[in-house]
Amino acid sequence: MKKDKSEILMISLLIMVVFAFLGCEQGQKKITQKNHPNVIVIMTDDMGYADVGYNGCKDIPTPNIDSIAYNGAHIVNGYVSFPVCGPSRAGFITGRYQDRFGFTTNPTIDPANNIAGLSLDEKTIAEVLRTKGYKSAVVGKWHLGTHPNFHPLNRGFDYFYGFLSGGHNYFMNQLTIENLENVKSKWAWYRTKLKENHKTLEFEDYKTDYLTDELSEAALRFIDKQAKSDQAFFLFLAYNAPHTPMHATEKYLSRFPEIQDTKRKTYAAMVSAVDDGVGNVLRVLKDNGIEENTLIVFLSDNGGAHNNASSNAPLSGLKGDVYEGGLRVPFAIQWKGLIPANTKYEESVSSLDIMASMVDILDIKTNPKKPLDGVNIIPYLTGQKQGAPHDYLFWRKWEQNAMAVIHGEHKLLKSNKRSESEFYNLKLDVSESKNTKGSNVVLEKQLQNAWDHWNKKNKDRIFPTLGEDEWWTKNEN
Repeated sequence: MKKDKSEILMISLLIMVVFAFLGCEQGQKKITQKNHPNVIVIMTDDMGYADVGYNGCKDIPTPNIDSIAYNGAHIVNGYVSFPVCGPSRAGFITGRYQDRFGFTTNPTIDPANNIAGLSLDEKTIAEVLRTKGYKSAVVGKWHLGTHPNFHPLNRGFDYFYGFLSGGHNYFMNQLTIENLENVKSKWAWYRTKLKENHKTLEFEDYKTDYLTDELSEAALRFIDKQAKSDQAFFLFLAYNAPHTPMHATEKYLSRFPEIQDTKRKTYAAMVSAVDDGVGNVLRVLKDNGIEENTLIVFLSDNGGAHNNASSNAPLSGLKGDVYEGGLRVPFAIQWKGLIPANTKYEESVSSLDIMASMVDILDIKTNPKKPLDGVNIIPYLTGQKQGAPHDYLFWRKWEQNAMAVIHGEHKLLKSNKRSESEFYNLKLDVSESKNTKGSNVVLEKQLQNAWDHWNKKNKDRIFPTLGEDEWWTKNEN
């Protein structure tokens, strides 16, 4: 009996050693596209809610963008964390409300300013994914600070192709200014040459003559390279289109002879160029056999703007507003084999959820002192979880003393356009056309108290808005 016990003990120890060894081997396993999903976030700039086919657009065909929604989930109530470019991107890329760290306005593009940018105390999605062996790239518009400290290569990304500022000319032959340091007049930074990592590109380096096409080509090269390496990757493809200036080539303009309004025609052409780029991204994924293991998110950084002929119908408001037209954007998610095709999801989803989803899926530990504000929405899209991902969603425009909070179908807001607060049932009045303030005092107070509690954890803006800083004033001519 003693001998039997001894033998059992030895066998047990042997099994433990084997499993321990296998565990070590597993811990050292290469991160590949087979055991970790690739992630691609495609973000347009100032695109209207109604300017994609799956949201009812009739005059601008977007078959490739639509395919993301039809092969996955059409997010009906997809929100960003801020109605203007820079702060919205800061929220998405950290998974935290940008108000937590004072990024509440568009930053200056002065490269000497080491404050106006994404706080170095915050982790980007690229930095977090790097802990799991991902290679990350940002292609296109950065807008999270132009000082070297804020450069994408210093914020977790392995590759950068694009521009650091908040807007850009589209015709490559117009990009004649070497660097931001050489800018001598307001808006001239739209004409700075593109960068590849830290290298300033010259005209002969470009593969195309149009910015949207150029960014698409750079994205394809990155995907193709990573597919061949078999290393899991994250790509943030940040198109400048359809942000002003209204620039389009004849190739795209010729597709819309029936649109008589010149600005709307140009806008349509700019969106069509993006759609072509999205189609090429989907094609290269399929060609490399990695489409089904790639999570693809399409969204805009905010709602359509007043100056680019976009449409947010039936939503009220525009870029910059805390009305639905400023906050609710075209939003679609595809993950073939996991998210069922033709899923129409009507609960509220936030751009903050993208990072939170990846952190949860990959079991990444984050700083408990800086908790993420998003949630993993994938189980909700697959049907594994029911109900609403978010109890509340919050917004604050610090410099305008504006706010908004959504709880279920109800929304309380205070804009800079009216003196009184406003209260809406979005299910009954998505256009926010009839202010029902005072109709449910108890619920209104509940929403206000929730927002006040949330706001106590926020910071005032840490840098002046674009247009108020010394650099802008100096170069205003």
